[in-house]
Amino acid sequence: MRARLALRVAAQAVEHREIELKHKPAAMLQVSPKGTVPVLVLAGGGVLEQSLDIMRWALERHDPEAWLPTDAARHQDAWALIAQNDGEFKFHLDRYKYPHRYDLSDGVAHRAQASVFLEALALRLMANAYLSGPRFGIADAAILPFVRQFAHTDKAWFAQQDWPALAQWLAAFEASAAFAQLMEKHPVWPGVTEGLAPGAL
Repeated sequence: MRARLALRVAAQAVEHREIELKHKPAAMLQVSPKGTVPVLVLAGGGVLEQSLDIMRWALERHDPEAWLPTDAARHQDAWALIAQNDGEFKFHLDRYKYPHRYDLSDGVAHRAQASVFLEALALRLMANAYLSGPRFGIADAAILPFVRQFAHTDKAWFAQQDWPALAQWLAAFEASAAFAQLMEKHPVWPGVTEGLAPGAL
């Protein structure tokens, strides 16, 4: 989701190909043996296999809403926050959302650990409309999809938490035109005999 958010705001035209991960097309595995999404095949033949790399690539080409901080301190802060999200928070999120994958009876302990990060985000959002200040930026785009996963794992529990600014931030994202576009359904790409075209995601 975050890679597609960045591609959208950066107005980078791509050929979208929806993948069913239970039946991975051979053409996809040929260009990206890791077998996970997203994958972006560039026109020059390069392949980007990580969502953050796709975000950087898109925004470095065109950043009309100034998602990338130009101030050194804000830049460092945003990427440190993203690293915390992608590291410790995602570790606990995965075990909260899918406890049985990790031989856990439930994910409650990991929910509590993940909540520490969310409480820090909530404090930031009480002081500013967005994670890095008054404008939506790279940290918001990179972290929001994961907070959404957490919130939807147990909506009733999430709604009971005293995180009004965090809940409002998430609700505004889910009500946005960008989110609506991202949630549009695409037919699954057969990809049995086709190659993966440049600019395909």
